[in-house]
Amino acid sequence: MANPLPALIRFLALAAFLLATPLDAAERKVEVTFLLICDIYDIGPNQDGRGGLAKVAAVFSAERKSRRNVVTIHAGDAISPSLMSGVDRGAHMIDLLNGLGLDVFVPGNHEYDFGPDVFSKRMAEARFPIFAANLADAAGKPLPAIRGDYLYEADGVKFGIIGLTAEDSVTRSSPGDLKFSPSLAVSLDGAAKLRKAGADLIVLAAHAPRHVDEVLRRESDADLILSGDDHDLLLGYDGRTAFLEAMQDGYYVGAIDLEVIVEEKDGKRHLRWWPNFRLIDTAAVSPDPIMAARVTAYQERLSKELDQPVAALAANMDSRNAVVRGGESAIGNLFADAVRERLAADAALLNGGGFRGKKLYQAPGKITRRDVLAELPFGNKAYLLAITGRDLKAALEQGLARAENLTGAFPQVSGMTVRADLSKPVGQRLVRLEVAAKPVDDARIYRLATNDFLARGGDGYEALKQASILIGPTDGELLVNHVMAWLNEKGSVSPAIEGRVVIARLAEPQ
Repeated sequence: MANPLPALIRFLALAAFLLATPLDAAERKVEVTFLLICDIYDIGPNQDGRGGLAKVAAVFSAERKSRRNVVTIHAGDAISPSLMSGVDRGAHMIDLLNGLGLDVFVPGNHEYDFGPDVFSKRMAEARFPIFAANLADAAGKPLPAIRGDYLYEADGVKFGIIGLTAEDSVTRSSPGDLKFSPSLAVSLDGAAKLRKAGADLIVLAAHAPRHVDEVLRRESDADLILSGDDHDLLLGYDGRTAFLEAMQDGYYVGAIDLEVIVEEKDGKRHLRWWPNFRLIDTAAVSPDPIMAARVTAYQERLSKELDQPVAALAANMDSRNAVVRGGESAIGNLFADAVRERLAADAALLNGGGFRGKKLYQAPGKITRRDVLAELPFGNKAYLLAITGRDLKAALEQGLARAENLTGAFPQVSGMTVRADLSKPVGQRLVRLEVAAKPVDDARIYRLATNDFLARGGDGYEALKQASILIGPTDGELLVNHVMAWLNEKGSVSPAIEGRVVIARLAEPQ
């Protein structure tokens, strides 16, 4: 019988060689989950039991318990607008978000609604990392405690995460002298830096409108884009870049489960990956009890003050988006009347996007402080402007420029009548404008009541910046205070649509 020992020795030697020598193609799998929330204004669930921070907290907790590598991202819009933020300017939201353990927070345009000082104060109260690579102070320098990016490592795979705040915040909010750089250029520079530092994949956490999202998807070096702003539930993957947006108010928590295959071959490292999308509907989620108790405490704290009625309502009114952004509305007339009369103005101009209650009011009923704050949550001041008829016409043209798209710029007015034709080119849509039932005189000076946002050219009303400020930043009162006081004086109101703004879509005779 042959001696088996030499064969055994040869087998053991071969095994030792194989263990000591890297294989030509050694693979391993790394799993990472990115969880996304965005545009959260209401801290509690809606009437269908969907959304709210207690349910978001429960999802985060469950995901962290069941998965090895989890990154939680809030893509902006938190401290405004909401009912509570009209009272405490978003302090409650930062306090509650501190309990979520966020890994990344990107400021949205609404983080600047109360001005740069409140923005800085709220961000300083945060116990979570804040990222905005395209944000700077008036001198162009980064803001304290706000980072641009960071390198996150999960089981040897490195993710370069870049935060991008809303680049159009200057026109959509009130950031003062803060400076905003284009998202694409900043993302390209940041990605190059992070790749050089060893990043395998680039993740953009952005608060950006859809057209900016599309530019980033086409032209950036991003592998993942997690976005907020449009309130859409949207996902996509084109083989190069995965995209996700998670609607609003925590109705859904968006998840991307990445399976990253790391391959060592011929002495080189190669990665391939695939995004598995999950949309977690919070309607079916049991709320986290600790967060739920904190949310309830905030809601109860405000209820006694906010539920006090300020006027009886004798006619129906509607503040849903399609109404206040699509034409003359009874509530727009009511609030515009309030600010015009309180400031003794010739006319008043408010923007449909400033109404945020999204509510159908049934008469007979009551208008409460809660209702007014829900409709006007931004903390805007009421301004009185001295404006020429020419500039007033130009402002109305700007407000009508995209009227067919139901934008927030749609004019809600008092003391004037507007006739417009949307079939005409932008800049030529205003057919007729009257103040006090008389055609507007280009050379005459009119007293116009509005809000500070529009007075600074917000929502595209650049012509209002040509006006002189008669009542403004140092002596102007909050718009909500004017409306509440006026309603209280009236006691009972019957808002109606009166033909103040008439929109045609076919050319009509002059």
